Amino acid sequence: MAKDVELDEIYRLVSDTVASNQHPITGLLPADASVEDSHAWVRDNVYGALGLWALSLAHYKKAVTDEYRLRAFELQQGVVKLMRALLIAMMKQVEKVEAFKKQPSPENALHAKYSTATGNTVVGDFEWGHLQVDATSLFLLSLAQMTAGGLSIVFTLDEVDFIQNLVFYIEAAYRTPDYGIWERGEKINQGVAELNTSSVGLAKAALVALNDMDLFGAGGGPSSVIHVLSDEVQRCKAMVHSLVPRGSLSKEVDASVLMAISYPAFAVEDDQLIESSQARLKSLLEGRYGWKRFLRDGYKTAREDQGRLYYHPAELKQFENIECEWPIFFCFQMLDGFFRNLDGQVDKYRTLLGGVLQECDMNGHKHKLVPELYTVPDDKVDEECRSPGSQDRVATGKGVCVWIQAVYAITQLLDKGLLTPSELDPLNCRLSTAAMPDVVVQVALIAEDHDIEHELHECGVPCDITTSTVVLPAQRLSKVYEQLGRNAKLRLSGRPNQSIGIIGTSKLYRYHQTMFAFVPEFLDQEQF
Repeated sequence: MAKDVELDEIYRLVSDTVASNQHPITGLLPADASVEDSHAWVRDNVYGALGLWALSLAHYKKAVTDEYRLRAFELQQGVVKLMRALLIAMMKQVEKVEAFKKQPSPENALHAKYSTATGNTVVGDFEWGHLQVDATSLFLLSLAQMTAGGLSIVFTLDEVDFIQNLVFYIEAAYRTPDYGIWERGEKINQGVAELNTSSVGLAKAALVALNDMDLFGAGGGPSSVIHVLSDEVQRCKAMVHSLVPRGSLSKEVDASVLMAISYPAFAVEDDQLIESSQARLKSLLEGRYGWKRFLRDGYKTAREDQGRLYYHPAELKQFENIECEWPIFFCFQMLDGFFRNLDGQVDKYRTLLGGVLQECDMNGHKHKLVPELYTVPDDKVDEECRSPGSQDRVATGKGVCVWIQAVYAITQLLDKGLLTPSELDPLNCRLSTAAMPDVVVQVALIAEDHDIEHELHECGVPCDITTSTVVLPAQRLSKVYEQLGRNAKLRLSGRPNQSIGIIGTSKLYRYHQTMFAFVPEFLDQEQF
């Protein structure tokens, strides 16, 4: 009975802060529920969908009464509507996806936010830092997790082709500078894009999750399966492992790295690297009220000039020690504790989080909400600079920040024992650091003709002439991959004609009853 009461409390929290703000027509969520005509950010909406999905899973476990069954179904359909709203908003910009594959520049990027009421774009290509690979990757990762969890989000083969092209959109994240989760680009805030760890990490996680994923679920077939090149996954993995705990070239550390090394991405596969990164992030970013986003972050501080979008080159020094602290990262640390079975970490951040919650009254219900951020008041800035951590801060930022309340709700569902980590991660991304069997490299020699076969046998080298396997140059495999995602109605050309890496040519491919092998590019006589 106590569990039912706790579930009801979380349901009211999510209903008042997330579900009730979902647009009745488009299904999109405003970033700030307290502001009229607030835009719908892709990232915020995906986290909102994850919160609704988690709550629906908890209700299905309790679906012994009509009320709980109704809630579970309504929440689940809300997730489908929201994810499809994002999908349709992106499909309206299909020409940008096609252009970005050929020229990955900011003006060709999918927009980062849309109109909540229409799903259309709201600002121009150069009026916002739209190139945010992490947001698109988070959408794809969540789509894969929800599909694996039994939701039907993708309805048609045209949508499958579009998702396949979104895979091509993010697969080169390891070499694509973007504006990142904070939307401002490099640390000095001059509007310059850079390679961001969180973007590459989420892209790597999305590629792994979507590989061989049937978007139609149990009712699908070969045409509804998404394909990912293993070489692109490995390149993203190598880049993430080389970057953490740095947030980017200009940011020594960045709190967003938490999302890459733990929930939701789990992109790092080395336990020691995760531990050392966590320790460095905590030592430099953690405060009484939350975590700084990164060092010398001027956003929403008393010394930031709100009338300017960009900073002056030498301006960052004045923000040192007064950076705003974000309580949401206490939630992410709790989630990390749940997924890694670290009870002490969960206890620590549960206590810290409880001390920064703000009580508020919504729709006749009293809730404790997570503020967007805490800032140092103007009259205490000088003292805080002289003695960091000595001054009390005040809650500020968005009134009801949808994505923050959604993540908080997920934390509460796990903390109350209403959900388990495995239910939120049906693809087992959290097991990325688990010991795997050693990879055994097998080499088979196929003779081009009988004369070569005879010579090799005389040298004691076993080989054979096979008629069942067709050997082709890597260029031919690249041509095959060009057909993936090709769609005349959407004017999508599929994967660009790019080189195929050594992992891609190290596999055998079957088409109907014929087996194909491909010669690596460095042995490709046609390309030498």
